[in-house]
Amino acid sequence: MVRIGVFICHCGKNIARTVDCAKVAEAASQWPGVEYAVDYKYMCSDPGQNLIKDAIKQHNLTGIVISACSPKMHEATFRKAAKSAGINPFLCECANIREHCSWVHDNMDVATPKAIDIIHMMVEKVRYNHPLDPIKVPVTKRALVVGGGISGIQAALDIADGGCEVIMVERAPSIGGHMSQLSETFPTLDCSQCILTPKMTAVKQHPNIKLMTYSEVDEVRGFVGNFTVKIRRKARYVIENMCIGCADCIAACVFKKPKFPDEFNEGLGLRKPVYIPFPQAVPQVACIDPNTCLQLTTGKCKMTCAAACPKECIDFKMVDTFEEVQVGAIILATGYKLFDPKRIPNYGYGKFDNVYTSLEIERMVSASGPTEGQVLLKNGQNPKSVAIIHCVGSRDTKTNAWCSKVCCMYSLKLAHLIKHSTGAEIFNFYIDIRTPGKSYEEFYDKVLEDNVNFIRGRAAKVVDWDLQPLEDGKLVVHAEDTLMGRRRRIPVDMVILSVGMEPQSDAGKLSHIANCSVSSEGWFLERHPKLAPVHTMTDGVYIAGACQGPKDIPECVAQASATAAQALILFSSDELTREPTIAKVDEMNCIGCFLCEKVCPFSAIEHHEIKDRNGNVIRVVSRVNEGLCQGCGPCAAICPSNCISIAGITEEQVYAQIGAV
Repeated sequence: MVRIGVFICHCGKNIARTVDCAKVAEAASQWPGVEYAVDYKYMCSDPGQNLIKDAIKQHNLTGIVISACSPKMHEATFRKAAKSAGINPFLCECANIREHCSWVHDNMDVATPKAIDIIHMMVEKVRYNHPLDPIKVPVTKRALVVGGGISGIQAALDIADGGCEVIMVERAPSIGGHMSQLSETFPTLDCSQCILTPKMTAVKQHPNIKLMTYSEVDEVRGFVGNFTVKIRRKARYVIENMCIGCADCIAACVFKKPKFPDEFNEGLGLRKPVYIPFPQAVPQVACIDPNTCLQLTTGKCKMTCAAACPKECIDFKMVDTFEEVQVGAIILATGYKLFDPKRIPNYGYGKFDNVYTSLEIERMVSASGPTEGQVLLKNGQNPKSVAIIHCVGSRDTKTNAWCSKVCCMYSLKLAHLIKHSTGAEIFNFYIDIRTPGKSYEEFYDKVLEDNVNFIRGRAAKVVDWDLQPLEDGKLVVHAEDTLMGRRRRIPVDMVILSVGMEPQSDAGKLSHIANCSVSSEGWFLERHPKLAPVHTMTDGVYIAGACQGPKDIPECVAQASATAAQALILFSSDELTREPTIAKVDEMNCIGCFLCEKVCPFSAIEHHEIKDRNGNVIRVVSRVNEGLCQGCGPCAAICPSNCISIAGITEEQVYAQIGAV
């Protein structure tokens, strides 16, 4: 005999503002099979859960419907309460009357009947529910970290220190990411390399970490706890485990002088075709650029680099290889790219000398940079006046509407560093100064004491001195000063564009590979912005750092540690419990057409051979891999023989729900 309990939550005023909860409870109590119906202000609270448990015991309920917010929020909570009261947790269902009803209506006379219908549908479903048992799958206690910036480094070290294996994949020849390019970090002005290099070295030396640089993820198959990942190892033309980083090959290259733009120094310096990205690179292994190497582009080279190598580790016949690894969790920490200021031609980047991006200046002020820490104009002189234009590619609907979060602070940092190294007069053109982090406001006050000029207003354009003969040799910044209420023309020697953060160009491609989502802007999308900020919609795949959105270094580190904690929680058990709401195939009626295989987005359909007593294959049918299946349903919808069903969502239940309305 079916005995159903219906529990209606007010959710404070989220639901009760537009839904008459008492009236809904009264209506539910009249339906056949509903033994108990009640409304309560906060059903997810401890008193609310105790109310559910007591009702199950007192009224001998065989199924319950919780009418509240999205099941994503509290379904696990309510099912746990049901289990503790003695009934199968999958006999508990949630009817969403917040997102699907109260939040989309402002008229109680409309929302209340709709809420009644939504709950009635779920009551009819529960009427045909059957107890289900969770699925147990083994867990591979190894994590894959994609990206070798500070986020990936921190996540890898935390997991490795927790006693589990880590595979780190970085597509550049060295780990370190953008942080390795910085001179000093705000607000404490720590040397970036001084605090990053020990962590980079720790990654290389950690016995639990396998480092795979100059590599990319090519394919991901499987499910939480059991992913199979194919990794493309790009041809480095240097045998990595033999190279000792002596740099003899670089010195012996047929190009006696560096000739090609150095990516690490943002093109301000030059490198040879064979190079080590920067002095502190990890691994300290040479790499040969196939686009500039004479041997690889023309086949006509004396190969003096190979002759000079004491370990004979240069191999021009090297090709890309693939390696498959088994992991239980994946952490995406692929970072960001910087906005290209050429998209705003008004600022003259790429057209006028002495217009630089902020990262180019970072390399310039770095002691290991192309100018050995000196801020220089194209003529080799120190600037006497510098303009820093904020929000280039941020807070602008024509480019990117979002705030890039770090630009204000790194602009203040650069103003401070340039002021102290050159004595130049600094002009900051800003919309708003945003300094919300710990000690950030104090840093702003310190820069004010440096007598740095702040002009509130977005710079309209930068013009060359040729167009302004009176400003001999200067760049002229045109801006509106909103505090003074007038337009201003400021002649300067150098212009620095504070470019914002953007998603990586291939974030969409990687999201398809890892089976997660990106936002409309291109950032990786979290499962819930507040309650699951490092989870994706795919179990076992997590996101850390600036691949999710603009973040500073402390935020990236904190989020990386959060993903590591999630991975270690996953690895804390030998088996993983998964929900049993998956597809089932009636193999007796399956005709082996495998249309289900073609529509399955998770590759969960397998071929199963049915044999006779003599071991001869008599037919091949579909079988569902319980670990891979997510219970999404396209297989059941397309099956021409109607032999696939989804546990907990049977045709009988669906028709009962339709009949309720």
